[in-house]
Order: sequence, then structure tokens, then C-alpha cells
Amino acid sequence: MSAPEQVDQTLAALADPVRRRAVELLAERAYRAGELAEALGVAAPAMSKHLRVLRRQGIVSEQSPEFDTRVRIYSLRSAPMADLRSWLAAAEQGWSQQLAAFCMVDGSAPWPPLRACTSSASMNKPRSADRG
Repeated sequence: MSAPEQVDQTLAALADPVRRRAVELLAERAYRAGELAEALGVAAPAMSKHLRVLRRQGIVSEQSPEFDTRVRIYSLRSAPMADLRSWLAAAEQGWSQQLAAFCMVDGSAPWPPLRACTSSASMNKPRSADRG
């Protein structure tokens, strides 16, 4: 699978708020499926479906301890998140270049989001036009 396809699938898997919250929890430590369901306030069958999506996209890995194969322990995999971070960094660089190009045309920043074109001292002062 190509890097853009991997990013697309990672974003699709993370589109659900329950799955995003599960990833946040798994970033802290590994969890059993039941622990995740309880922490997220989700029924076990629903949690199972969410974990299946995350596992299929390679975002989490699943292991069973030798002493009890009925238990599933989930942990976060770093590769999909690294691909996503790389994509975000490239997108941010593109946005920054576009903003710099706008600033070069006319440093007056006619549109509020382009205030980055003005000096940093003026950016720290609240403007009456910003309130409202």
C-alpha cells in the first residue's frame, strides 16, 4: 500500500470519535478490550468493532497472553501515526509557503488570518476588529 493510501485509511479509521479516544488511551499504555470499553463507556460488541477497524488499518496490534488466549491486549503501533505526522508536516509546509507568498505580494494582510504577515509586535495587541 502506498503512503498516501495508508494516510487515507488512517484518517478514515480515526474519523470516529470513539476510535480517536481509544487511540489516545492506547498512547498511554496497552489495554485489554474490556478495559477500553469500560473507559470509553461503550458496549463490548461495539468496542470489538472499533478495535477491528483499528487493527485492520494497522493502527493497533492485538496480543493474547499465553496463560489466557481469550484475553486480547491492544497496543498502539507507531508506523501509521508516523506516516500521518509526515503527511501533516508536508501539508503544513505547503500552507506556510502559501502564506509566505501572500505576505510577499502585499505585507498589509487585508484578511484577518493573514495577520502573520504583519510584525509580531502588532500580532500580540488585541484589535477591536477581532472582537465581535
